[in-house]
Amino acid sequence: MAFSPLIDELISALRCLPGVGAKSAQRMAFQLLERDRKGALVLAAALGDAMQQVGHCQTCRTYTEEKTCLLCSNQRRDGSILCVVETPADVLAVEQSGTYSGRYFVLHGHLSPIDGLGPEDIGMPQLLEHITQSEIVEVVVATNPTVEGEATAHYISEQLKPLGVKVSRIAHGVPLGGELEYVDGGTLAHAFAGRKQL
Repeated sequence: MAFSPLIDELISALRCLPGVGAKSAQRMAFQLLERDRKGALVLAAALGDAMQQVGHCQTCRTYTEEKTCLLCSNQRRDGSILCVVETPADVLAVEQSGTYSGRYFVLHGHLSPIDGLGPEDIGMPQLLEHITQSEIVEVVVATNPTVEGEATAHYISEQLKPLGVKVSRIAHGVPLGGELEYVDGGTLAHAFAGRKQL
């Protein structure tokens, strides 16, 4: 059965979300149309505002509406230590552990030659520039413990050796194959406490 063009467009638009197939998108569309039109309008407005106004922090590259995010503009954070993570969601996960008070750098991915993602795609030039222009003493590499995350961590440590900064890796209290945003705060706190130099 074919739906009207606007309903088909809504269902197709919902399919852009991860893990949402045709049936799930159809259920979501009908839920919004049948039971929560007011919520749908709020969602549409919030999506529009976020897409137009949210960009990247010029320092750490996380998401923000400002030039500099709240974490980077916080003078109480330790500017001598930098935590390198794959995604903005990882920043949130580390922050929720409550054990880290340094600064961040978000790669927005990991090295993956098979996907065509090289050093420039994950911001390595910006990371190197940031480290050379600041007073960073230690870089904590907190990429995910996946094959790509490990390769990225190794590449980062090799690139930073000539700069004379200490490079450490969070301990593997994080399960192998897992992703930081899904790890509980206690496990993440243990991983940070047991980090080792690369």
